[in-house]
Amino acid sequence: VDRMLDDEKSNRFVRDFLGQWLWLHKVNATSPDLQLYPEYDELLGDAIPREPELFFSELINENLSLANLIDSDFTFVNRRLATHYGIPDVAGQHFRRIELPEDSPRGGILTQAAILKTTANGTVTSPVKRGNFVLTNLIGTPPPSPPPMVNSIEPDTSGRTTIREKLIAHREIETCNQCHQKIDPPGFALESFDAIGGYRELPTDQTSGTLPSGRELTGPGSVRDMLLSNREDFVATVTEKLMTYALGRGVEYYDYPSIRRIVEAAQPENYRWSSLIVGIVESTPFQMRKAREQ
Repeated sequence: VDRMLDDEKSNRFVRDFLGQWLWLHKVNATSPDLQLYPEYDELLGDAIPREPELFFSELINENLSLANLIDSDFTFVNRRLATHYGIPDVAGQHFRRIELPEDSPRGGILTQAAILKTTANGTVTSPVKRGNFVLTNLIGTPPPSPPPMVNSIEPDTSGRTTIREKLIAHREIETCNQCHQKIDPPGFALESFDAIGGYRELPTDQTSGTLPSGRELTGPGSVRDMLLSNREDFVATVTEKLMTYALGRGVEYYDYPSIRRIVEAAQPENYRWSSLIVGIVESTPFQMRKAREQ
């Protein structure tokens, strides 16, 4: 496993896994409205997808903890992306690792432009899409599909102009509220970033929400803290995503004992990437697949 990860061909694993897990194969599915985002150009469009790939490769190459995926004091930028992030003193179009300024709102994948652009539509941000992204890909509790009749139950949104006001109107309908009370808070907390991942100052009441548990989320840092406070659930979700990629199929109920064992074995090593990847290779589901292929 170490030999294969050291090979340049492992870049394919990074690109394909992130594309499937974090929806980054859709990063260019929408084109930003240039009247709203005139700063978006070809150089920025080319730079945005490179950051998460280089960042993820560094986590694996340096065998860092999964916690760095969410809370990290470094990232990879070139001049164009650094300008977009408001980071000074970065020259040239080659990517390099930089330490983030202490007052930077960046840190971890949730603050990277690729994720933020993928979870927007090119014109406006979508708290629902971003909240769904967090629940599905990082917590492992995807919201259920909307009820069949949900489209015929439209709230009265007259006089409500902002996305937040319209979502609040949806939450006034019990059928909608059951899901939105879980989806909206993490989505609102990421509203400090626009549709192309640029940072914007917004009032606290536009970047906050309260989970059903009573936990209040305010700003992107609160989403990070929420994930890290439930670290084992977060690690189990990432391990499940890795297992899905390794097996080439969805995870079934009989795979979960193996996933739990992998997570438990990785805990003493602070959930380092090598522990999880080797754990999957040595797991019964993966070994059974390899045996069938032989």
